[in-house]
Amino acid sequence: MRLSIVELGTVAPGTDERQALVDAVETARHAEAWGFHRVWFAEHHLSRSGASHHPELLIAAVGARTSTIRIGSGTVLMNHYSPFKVAEMFAQLETMYPGRVDLGMGRATAGPVIDMALRRDRRAPAQDDHTQQVAETLAWLYDAFPAGHPFAGNPLIPSVPGVPQTWLLGSSPSGSNLAAGLGIGYAFAGFINPAGAAAALRHYREQFRPRGFGLAQGLGPAEPRSILAVNVTVAETEAQARRLVGSAKGFYARLRRQGGNAVLPSADEAAAELTDAEQEQPTRIVDGRWPQFVAGDVAGVRATLERMLAESRADELMVQNLIADPADRRRSHELLATMFDLRPATGVAPAARIPT
Repeated sequence: MRLSIVELGTVAPGTDERQALVDAVETARHAEAWGFHRVWFAEHHLSRSGASHHPELLIAAVGARTSTIRIGSGTVLMNHYSPFKVAEMFAQLETMYPGRVDLGMGRATAGPVIDMALRRDRRAPAQDDHTQQVAETLAWLYDAFPAGHPFAGNPLIPSVPGVPQTWLLGSSPSGSNLAAGLGIGYAFAGFINPAGAAAALRHYREQFRPRGFGLAQGLGPAEPRSILAVNVTVAETEAQARRLVGSAKGFYARLRRQGGNAVLPSADEAAAELTDAEQEQPTRIVDGRWPQFVAGDVAGVRATLERMLAESRADELMVQNLIADPADRRRSHELLATMFDLRPATGVAPAARIPT
């Protein structure tokens, strides 16, 4: 089982973004030591809760401090950027850290201020051209523009054969159609839309068609590859996990009430703020309905995650967590690693394994 992490650069209560970035790098190093397959960094702008604003910066920083774990974006918001800029940026990262870089592509609105601030041309309305943005990025990466196209015959870094793995990230059925049609990897944000995850991931697998992107060079995927991303909190006991997951529940509750100014609450702050209904929100599958947050001890979490993986047919599990204390976050990762019998890559010394 491949197990990975999506890292938000979460700002722990009472700290600042500088410390959050230090924690993010340490989380990646810790994940590599425990045998995680990849770590992706988020793109969140003007966020008080997360310090990962530009994933490519953390990819570069973590790449220099690790040796085996895959490093990538979860996600680059393609609606804001030039496909050439994105493709060249990630081609250069792949050149720096060959065989380790993932380009995860998505889209999102971040509110009128950020959406406008990120735009180069503010004279015309924003275009809904996500499919074209992704396709053009792939064409740049794989030098796959058709003959006669103005961009044809201009390989990005011709002296280096490798390209990053390409993934589409989404939380709706439309993303599964696009990823399957383009023949690239697909990651579904189950912590955003748990009810739609299994169907979308199955649909992607059923509709996947390999494309010419890199197949001749052995670079593009010949088979579907999919990731289920889930918010997960694991602790030694059910009671501990119930307390720790309160921070995640509390953060989402604050988002609903405060918008983008929300910051991550401590477990104690969350316990004081959450309504009874919010505190009792299920953290396991109940009557077939997937939870937004998975939490519990090792046995309970494993049972829930294994059922999710079976129902979605995902190849890989990617963990998001919003545990307030970085030490508790890393402990949760250790318990997950032990749960799924992860093994560190050769040459990477892990911390002492915990008893099961």
